[in-house]
Parts: sequence; C-alpha cells; structure tokens
Amino acid sequence: MSVQAPLLFIGYLIGLSWLLTRIRFFQKSEISKSQLILLYLLKIAAGIFYGWIGIYYGRTAHMTDTWFYHVGGLQEQSLLLENPGRFFSELIIDPYEGGIWKLLGTHDSYWNDLKANALLKGLALLNMITGGHYNVNILFYNFFGLFGSIAFYRVLVDRFPAQKIAVALGTFLTPSVLFWTSGIHKEGILFTALGMIVYSVYFSFKESAWTLRRISALITGLILILIFRNHLLVALLPALLVWAILNKKGKQLALTTSMVYTAFIFLFFLSSHLDPRIDLPQAVATKQQEFLQLKGKSSVQVDTLRPTPIGFLANLPQAIDLSLTRPHLADVKHLLSLAAALEVIAWFLVFGIWLFYRDRNIAWPSKAIDYFFIGFSLSVTLLIGFSINNIGAIARYRSIVTIPLFVPLLAQINWRKFIGSSS
Repeated sequence: MSVQAPLLFIGYLIGLSWLLTRIRFFQKSEISKSQLILLYLLKIAAGIFYGWIGIYYGRTAHMTDTWFYHVGGLQEQSLLLENPGRFFSELIIDPYEGGIWKLLGTHDSYWNDLKANALLKGLALLNMITGGHYNVNILFYNFFGLFGSIAFYRVLVDRFPAQKIAVALGTFLTPSVLFWTSGIHKEGILFTALGMIVYSVYFSFKESAWTLRRISALITGLILILIFRNHLLVALLPALLVWAILNKKGKQLALTTSMVYTAFIFLFFLSSHLDPRIDLPQAVATKQQEFLQLKGKSSVQVDTLRPTPIGFLANLPQAIDLSLTRPHLADVKHLLSLAAALEVIAWFLVFGIWLFYRDRNIAWPSKAIDYFFIGFSLSVTLLIGFSINNIGAIARYRSIVTIPLFVPLLAQINWRKFIGSSS
C-alpha cells in the first residue's frame, strides 16, 4: 500500500469530520458534535467492512458489485482524462433506438444503462481528489449518506418527540440499513434521496412554507431516484400524492388513502391500455424473469408471475413471504444471510412487543406522514416480493424502506412498561 492512501484518508477524515459539525442541517438535529462524528465514523467503518466482505466473501455472498463499481470508476477516470467530451456525452446521448422512452426497460434502454453510468462517472470525478482509493471514496460517500440518516431522524423525532432514543437507535443502528447504505452501491444514494424528499415535504407541509432550499432538495431527491432506480417512482409518486391530499383534506385519512390507492391499482393494470410503452405489470413480470435467470446461490424457487390482476393476486402470499419474512433460518448459507435472518426475527419480536406494549397515548396512524410511510413502504416491499427471488438482493433492496416501515413501531412502544414487566 502506498503512503498516499493513509495520508489522504486521515487528512480527509479530519476535514470532513470538522465540516459536518459546521453544517447547519446537522446542527439543527440537536445531536452533539461528538455524536455526529461518532455516527460518521460508524458509517465509515460499515462502508469499509462492506468493501472487505466484497473481497474476502464476495463470491459466496455475491458482494462483488461494489468492487465492480470501483474498478469501473477507475476506467471512467482514465476516459475523463483522455476524452472528456465522450465522458460527459455518454450521460446524455441515447445509443438505442427509442431507448429514451423505455423508462422501465431492462434491455437496450438508456434508463437501464444510466444508473450504472451515473455511479461510475460519479466515482470517476471523485477519484480525481481521492487518488482512486476505495476507502478514501468511502469517506465522501458516507459524508453524503449521513444527510439521509439525519433527514429521517429529524422527521421521525418531530413526529415522535417523546421517543428520541428509540428513534435514534432505530434510525442509526439498524444493522441492515447501516450496512447496505454505507458501502459504495446505489442503496446509500437512494436512502439519502428518500430522506431529502421526506424531510422537505414534511416540514414544508408542517410550516406551510416551501423554501427554495426544500424545493431544491425535493427535486434533487426525485432526480436521483429517477436515475438510480426509476421503478421506485411507481411506489413513491402515489404515496406523495396521498400525502398531499391528506395534508389538504385533514380528515378521513384512512378512507381517502384507501380510495387513492384503489384508483392507482386500477391505473397500474390499465397502464398498457393508456400507453403500450408503459406496461407496469409486464415490467414487474420481466424483472422477475431476469432474476430467475441469474440463478444465484441465494436464489429460491418461486412461481412465475403472470402480468394480470389474477396473476398478481395468486403471487401475493409468495411476495409477502419473500419481502417481509426472508431469509428464514433455513435460508442461511453465510454470515450475511444469518445476520439478515436474525434481523427479520428481531423485527417480528418488535412487532409483537408493539402489539402488547403500545403506548395508547400515541395516536397512529393519525397524520398524513404516517399514511405516506405505510403506503410507500408496503408498496416497495410488495414490488420486491413480486419481482425478486434472490435473498441477498431482497435484503439489500429492502434496506431503504426499513426505517419508515419499522421505526414508527419502535417509537410507539412504552419501553418503561415493557422493561418493568420483564424485570
């Protein structure tokens, strides 16, 4: 190892740690400077561990993607230095006929290529100041990623002000979220994008004030999702619409949510009739077929999804099992799958505790944000269950909605009563 890497790592670590304590967004979280730095160091450690797993455990756990992106970023850096015109033009030029309209396409599609292109070229630009060292890149990647964690924390603490400790533990220390969003991959970017969107919409609605900064954060978050995993918009846009309607309406929240989602379910299955290029059921079925063809070591046998209402209904139990309860202990093949299985068990225990020790003084769901979290999180988990049969991919994809799905449960538990009854 050259002396450059550790010197850059130490120098940037000190500089970025100082900088995050000076940023107003972090300061307004009311988390102390030392705690902020500790959270940052924790994400850095998780990111380095992610990379280590990719080297020493990659083939068994299918964790080589992060190093594929690293090597690809180095190649793109060479292209940037040799031919900057081509480097940037590849981001905007569609090499396929009609590819610009294949928003959910997986073959010969500009949008399908864009997610990898954007990450690789982003890493290439980052390499210009980091010397192309993986662990130094981790510093910058998680500096950006900390914005997502703090954004979710600030929203959830505002929603559950009496449960700051439970919210902090759930938001910052949930193992799957910490691991999957700290390594160089798309999840950290997506998690931060969602945090930016949730934060900007929540406080804009609460204060009835859309500032330029919040509008910019909202638009940036939506663009990042469009680039890095555009099919998330199928779940996000209906949830945002529900949130906006409930914020305006202010009553009969459950009924209104049910009506809006019923309308969207009809639109989902009628999408091909509205425009043949936007066939949402077929897009989900095609995604499943692609995962079936991968035949990874952690893949499980599933029933083929037919892109019809009856087909989706028939696969619904399977989708729920895959997205919410896998991996089972019987699925465990390595350390990562064991950790994922134990976390699933832990969340089911939390759900059980919530059922018996829920603080009845906390009305939930009772606000627009609650219905947004429920609608969006469940929509994403179902999309995962309908389209993915690889246990590792399920755990990674699910990580970005774990916080809005489960942390509200943690925040509603009367922990003093539970601890007192257990002692």
